Amino acid sequence: MIAHVFGVIVEKIGSSLIVDVHGVGYEIQVATGDFDVAVLDSSVKFYTYHHIREQSQELFGFSSLTAKRLFELLITVQGIGPKAALSILSISDSETVRNAIANSDSVFITKANGVGKKTAERVVVDLSDKVGHALRTDINNIGLSNVIPANDEALEALMALGYNLNDATKALEGISTDLSTAERVTQALRGN
Repeated sequence: MIAHVFGVIVEKIGSSLIVDVHGVGYEIQVATGDFDVAVLDSSVKFYTYHHIREQSQELFGFSSLTAKRLFELLITVQGIGPKAALSILSISDSETVRNAIANSDSVFITKANGVGKKTAERVVVDLSDKVGHALRTDINNIGLSNVIPANDEALEALMALGYNLNDATKALEGISTDLSTAERVTQALRGN
């Protein structure tokens, strides 16, 4: 399997990017947010999901490991294939989508192209307990923010160590974001 692609963006076609990796061009389908910020002739790294079907192979790319893990959870839901999952991730950034699922906000999920009310309800029912707690934007009673950004390096580090999205989110709750990534990961591993 292709875990990630690092190269130069040479073309933007529809919702796909062509990334040149040492002379080989990989067509990678990306969420709208990643497509919009992609700049031709710039170096990029995408975590990829390699989808193999009987008559085709497709690469789906994500600028963060968190987004890729959420995509992998979405495609476990009956009726959600890779394109529908990418459509859901195109609604907003991955943390906003994850938070909507955690809050059982199926109306938000229906904003995705091709995702109806029943499918959106199935997504929140199947995944609300797997994506972690809904994160609030308030400050808790000891002065620590409960918001974990979508591109949080500590969250991605814990996931790289084998934590699922839910467990990594829980482990980082209450740990100050003012600490370095290494200190936050250390505290999360210790259970502080």
